[in-house]
Amino acid sequence: MKVLYLLNYAGKAGTERYVETLVRYLNHTRVEAYFAYNEGGLLVERLKAMGVPCRRVEMRRRFDFKAARELADLCKEWDIDLVHCHYLREHYTALLAKQYYPRIRVVYTNHFVLANNAVTRMSNRWMDKRQDQMIAVCNKGREQLIANGWSGDRIHVIFNSVDPAVWAGDRSSSTLRQELGIPEDRFVMLCASRFAEDKGHKYLIDSVKRLTQITDVPFTLVLAGDGPLLEETKAHAEALGLTEEQVRFIGFRKDIKNLYKASDLYVNSSQHEALSYLIIEAMAAGLPVIATDMGGNSDIVNDEAGCGLLVTYDDPVSMSDAMKRMLEEPEFLAQCRQGALRTIDEKFEIHKWMDKTFSVYEAAMAR
Repeated sequence: MKVLYLLNYAGKAGTERYVETLVRYLNHTRVEAYFAYNEGGLLVERLKAMGVPCRRVEMRRRFDFKAARELADLCKEWDIDLVHCHYLREHYTALLAKQYYPRIRVVYTNHFVLANNAVTRMSNRWMDKRQDQMIAVCNKGREQLIANGWSGDRIHVIFNSVDPAVWAGDRSSSTLRQELGIPEDRFVMLCASRFAEDKGHKYLIDSVKRLTQITDVPFTLVLAGDGPLLEETKAHAEALGLTEEQVRFIGFRKDIKNLYKASDLYVNSSQHEALSYLIIEAMAAGLPVIATDMGGNSDIVNDEAGCGLLVTYDDPVSMSDAMKRMLEEPEFLAQCRQGALRTIDEKFEIHKWMDKTFSVYEAAMAR
């Protein structure tokens, strides 16, 4: 089966990781992978390095008939069977391309839990008759897709997944503590989210300030990533009197496993999450998790999983109390570590994800 993965911006966020993982594990086994994009970035470099044919298709808006015709021509040239897309702009483009090349099928993965406005809901219902199959990466995502106007009978919930073998190993494999001058016995928390409005860094810094007032356990919060609010967040930490021993900004890093292995805890402070790759990667690396009770986070962190704690978004008291418990209760921390590893094997293992995703491809081709 020839599958064209279609993405507007081919950068370095979670959706790009989703596409890269699909290609890495499905290409040359079950599918022959191709890639088209509008704005290039790190993902294009990575896919080209894997030998995947890549082509730019300019997509200016959702109802872009010129882009749809160009995509249809590209599908004819490459003899594509199925287009797998990830945001509304390219989703609409792929659905419109079917009128120029009717043989292609379209699968759409929704990576957000966000309500559409009335106009978009109306256009979704109109485009729904062209849709073949959809994937929601969390249960709340499926509910939101239906509320946004899509037919529920073609929506499958398939959690994002990871390969446990990729994230195996212990702290001895990490060089981060040595690089940053952090002692081996100091408690390290990691957050690797992009510095953007919905990632909650301001209140996360507020939480750390409060944590310094309610615990005597030495700790460092390592903040990895870049983004428009990076400098503003640094200034906020400085204004609160937080030292480099308490908060370290290390910029965007490609060696994410190195960061996980140096840490004792992963922290997610986001307002919007569907199903975070960073959280499940951290768990696969053996880290307990503190996460906001938003979007699909409760599909990962819950009583059954026993892998960490859910906290209230934008509530420094809730966040810092959870951090304090992790710092001061080593037995609970160890239980969460074991729960994280078990939950990855049971719910977020890569080969199960591949089987489920390929089954959706087959269902789309059968329509």
